[in-house]
Parts: sequence; structure tokens; C-alpha cells
Amino acid sequence: MPTTRLTGVLANADRQKSLSKLGGMARPNGVVIVSERFWAFATTDGGLHEGAMPVRGSRVAKIPLVRGLLQLASSMAPLARGRGVARGRERLFLLAAFGVSFSLVLLPARLELPAALALTVLLLAWLFRGGTLRLHGAEHRAIAAAEQRRLEACWSGAVRPSRFSPRCGTNFAALALPVTVVAERLWPLAGASLAASLLVALLALAVTMELWKAVQHPSGLLRGLLLPGLALQRLTTREPELADTRVALAAVASVLRRELG
Repeated sequence: MPTTRLTGVLANADRQKSLSKLGGMARPNGVVIVSERFWAFATTDGGLHEGAMPVRGSRVAKIPLVRGLLQLASSMAPLARGRGVARGRERLFLLAAFGVSFSLVLLPARLELPAALALTVLLLAWLFRGGTLRLHGAEHRAIAAAEQRRLEACWSGAVRPSRFSPRCGTNFAALALPVTVVAERLWPLAGASLAASLLVALLALAVTMELWKAVQHPSGLLRGLLLPGLALQRLTTREPELADTRVALAAVASVLRRELG
């Protein structure tokens, strides 16, 4: 997208009373931005890939617990289907890691925690390789600029919204760990069979999503639960340069252009 057109989209978005809620994901070579309907992947070499998010049934999407799992699956759509976002080998790696994480329940109890920690370290090293840490901060900054209607000023570098985000996946992971531990301790059939362990894992993810939604409530009653995740973002983000922020803003502009169009 030409720069003049891109900044025009950002300026138009700044004038809107309301905008679609945005999320995102940092990659080693770019930033993915998603809304409920669209996604865009802007790369550090100036490339732009666009697509549509999967449509969720309106009735099913309102069922507690189920809606959280559907939202999680939907958030992975750009990685799973997006051309240019993840290559074939990366998708295989993600699928394998996902399968291994569930198979940990088959290990003896004394090995389960060390294996889970080793897998977590491996995934984090893969996820945050290259320039991902700065681009992760840029993703948060661009989304915050959209929420504050300061996109144009953010593009010029006149303002620099926070690189920390209350809706970051790091916050979700910080909530998921204790919820999973509690579920495994309280569920009477946990560990009885592979099927039961998988059910407990899915239930823990679904409960975490419901808790995560509650934490985001404007009342702020549960906002304190975000503190561990926000603290972890000091490790999972770095202060982005203006060029990094503009990569994220290019993806934001792509999504908002289609939302507002």
C-alpha cells in the first residue's frame, strides 16, 4: 500500500467514533493484525498479505466455554491458512508441539513438569527468534494507537503508546498455567486415561478464556490478575524502533481499510 494511501487510512480511522477491536501476533519478519472479520500480515521487507477470518456460527459463539475454544482456534487462522505468514515446516512444527503438549500426560508424574518446562522454553525460543521481540512491542503499540485514535501521530513518531498490552497472549499464558494446575488437582478423573486428561486440558483452556474475558471487563475488578502477564511482557517484548512500529501500522491500516470500507 503506498505511504500516502496508508496514512490516509490511518487519519480516517483516527476520526472514527468506534473501531473494531484488534488483536495481533508478532513474527520474526513481520506483524499480523486481526479483527473479527479480517487479518493482515505486514513484513519488514514491505510485503503485505491479506485474508479473511473464519466465520463463526452466531449461536455457538455465545455458548460459555465453547466460545473461548472457538476464539482460540480462530486466532490461529492466519498461521494455519495465511499464505506468507507461516511456511509448511513451521506449521508442522506447531502441530507437533501442540500434539506433544497433550501427550505429556502420558509421562510419569515426576517427569511431567520438567518436560512441560522444557517444551515451553523450546516454544518461546522459536516464537521469539529474530526480531520478534521488537515487533511484538510494535504490535502492542500500533493496537494501542488505534484504540487511542492516535494512529497518524504514531506513524510520524510524535507519540509512542505503551508496548505493554492487557490483551497480550503472554497474559493468557500466565493465567492458563495456574488454572491448568488447579484443574488437574481437582478433577477426579485427571490422569485416569488419555481421553480424560485431554478433556481436562481443553476444559482448563476454556475456563482460562472465560477468566481472561472477565479480566478485560471495563470495571477493572479483576485487573490485578493481569500483573504476572504484564511483568512477563518485559521479557517477551523490546522497545520497538519507529520502523518496527510502521510495519505493525501497515497491517493495522490494511485491516481497518477493509473494516471501514
